[in-house]
Amino acid sequence: MTSSPTIYGTWQSPVTARTLADGGRFDEVAWDTNADGSETLVWVEKRGAGNILVAQTLSPEGYDAPRDLTTAADRVGGRVGYGGGDIAVQDGTVYFAGANGRLYRVSLSGGRARAITPAFGAAAAPVVSPDGGWIVFVHSDEDVDGLALVDVNGDHFPRKFAYGTDFVMQPAWHPAGTQFAYVTWNHPAMAWDETTLWLAEVARDAQGAPYITSKTALLSGSSVFQPTFSPDGRHLAYVNESKGWWQLFVYDLLAGTHKALTAAEAEHALPAWIQGLRTFAWLPNAGSVSSGALMFLRNTAGFSSAWRIDIKTRKESQLLELEAYTNLAQIAVAQTRVALIASSPTTPARIISLPLPASDAPSISSRTDTGTFLIRVPGMATVHRRSLPEMIPVARLATPQPVAWASEEGEPVYGLYYPPAPPSDALPPGSPPLMVMVHGGPTSQTVAAYSAQTQFFATRGYAVLWVNHRGSTGYGRAYRDKLRGAWGVIDVEDAASGATYLAETGLVDPQKFVIMGGSAGGYSVLQSLVVKPGFYRAGVSLYGISDQFALVAETHKFEARYNDSIMGVLPDAAAIYRERSPIFHAELIRDPLILFHGADDNNVPPNQSEMIVAALKRGGVPHEFHLFAGEGHGFRKPETIETMYRAIEAFLTKYVIYQG
Repeated sequence: MTSSPTIYGTWQSPVTARTLADGGRFDEVAWDTNADGSETLVWVEKRGAGNILVAQTLSPEGYDAPRDLTTAADRVGGRVGYGGGDIAVQDGTVYFAGANGRLYRVSLSGGRARAITPAFGAAAAPVVSPDGGWIVFVHSDEDVDGLALVDVNGDHFPRKFAYGTDFVMQPAWHPAGTQFAYVTWNHPAMAWDETTLWLAEVARDAQGAPYITSKTALLSGSSVFQPTFSPDGRHLAYVNESKGWWQLFVYDLLAGTHKALTAAEAEHALPAWIQGLRTFAWLPNAGSVSSGALMFLRNTAGFSSAWRIDIKTRKESQLLELEAYTNLAQIAVAQTRVALIASSPTTPARIISLPLPASDAPSISSRTDTGTFLIRVPGMATVHRRSLPEMIPVARLATPQPVAWASEEGEPVYGLYYPPAPPSDALPPGSPPLMVMVHGGPTSQTVAAYSAQTQFFATRGYAVLWVNHRGSTGYGRAYRDKLRGAWGVIDVEDAASGATYLAETGLVDPQKFVIMGGSAGGYSVLQSLVVKPGFYRAGVSLYGISDQFALVAETHKFEARYNDSIMGVLPDAAAIYRERSPIFHAELIRDPLILFHGADDNNVPPNQSEMIVAALKRGGVPHEFHLFAGEGHGFRKPETIETMYRAIEAFLTKYVIYQG
């Protein structure tokens, strides 16, 4: 399929359903420093429905060609909760979590991957001890989560290392191997609500195996993210939300004191939906770079920037070389370079690296209003891998504008607005139709990253509004907490008020609103069609929730108590659950609806869509339902993705474009 039928105007879109299906995805990046001083970059790359480990060695003489370390049969990818935390790299070996629950090791020099743990439960987030002999990893089996320990060769059966809480993530070794840090939380809290940061003392038994002798709760009562020890072992850095935003802190292990490093009204962490997330890294103690400095990522209203900060002076310096990228993720530091996953609204995701910023890097201008500085680092960023060919001219793609509008209660609501992006001389007269997109979570945020989905619609003449409704992350704790007890209400209101705002400004056609979302966003779609019949011309639901009672009874452990905070605690809140479950009011839906679900979805089981479909049939509402075998929560197979977007395009052509 080389082009798509025109559904609005007279042009053909450069972004096809096949483009979405073929688009690569990067999950993690990591470094290993070799004996000869060269550095090897390792990343996780999606290929088709699976993940592949890829490595590239960098030396002063140049770069080797990227090489695959695994095959599709190795099934790279942790499966604890929503996944993540796939790899650790040390001393020429990559340790990775497999989809079958086992940990594996594979040499950077080549060879077959070898299992080092049995196949039971799920594994994630491996971290190798400083002496290279042991791995601590997150393990989950039959809803029991904890930290397990195994030797790097897999000669012994894994043993328990730290258990006793409902959830655990982000384990970290002290460089001396005598201490260990990790984050835990318990039901009914989520990882972004209330966690505990633990500092454990570690000793060795007669066989040399590490074990915890004692532990101290350094922090509790708020969200803590990514504890990481400094290279010299003096400090433990982490992100904490106690001041209303996710701010970067350091804990002095000798003095026993905590110090906030950042204070900007911006986010320096992410909601920990998955294992292995990173937003900062210590700079190494080498040359002119001090171990008293970190590099970190800052999210300001959905736009990323990269910074260096000195922990003594708190002087912040922004890296100008990365300003072209508005989304940065998974920062990883080696001895001489820093690597990231980077993109922008018109640049698909890339694996990039650049030289580390030194403490004596020249400041080229000061920001007197913030006291920060802009710096340049020597050398330009290197692109190691592109997720897409990048053959579409930027002029034919849409770029977002941050927007804000007032909710029905007069409170601010935020989002990203993409105007249509056809060739300028081909734009037809009149205002364009609007795709109102609702993110998942619902505690998530749509950011200024490349979105093939957005471009698919924008290049067909749709305006696109991504709604970061009240309750989204990215705008401080107070904004996120507005969702407490209000899911199914304010997400619906904010989507509709955003569409109305754009219509009143003349940017979109008020008669051609479409609402689309997946998971929690799919729920917002269904609930919107119930609460506001006739407001939208059509709805698109991807694995959406229709019955809140069934969701609580059937969903996985990670979200089993999520509804307690955002909807209410059963049985006392039973009336609220019934009121906000679309299945009990499906007779109110009268707008065309297309639904998609994975047959193997354990997070939102497919009966959530099947119940709505049965009601639509009874009511004679125009609809389509696509159930995909072998797919779970979020689609991975290229053929599934291509089929889905072709179906959406045809459905909207029939019920939106050609209906007035």
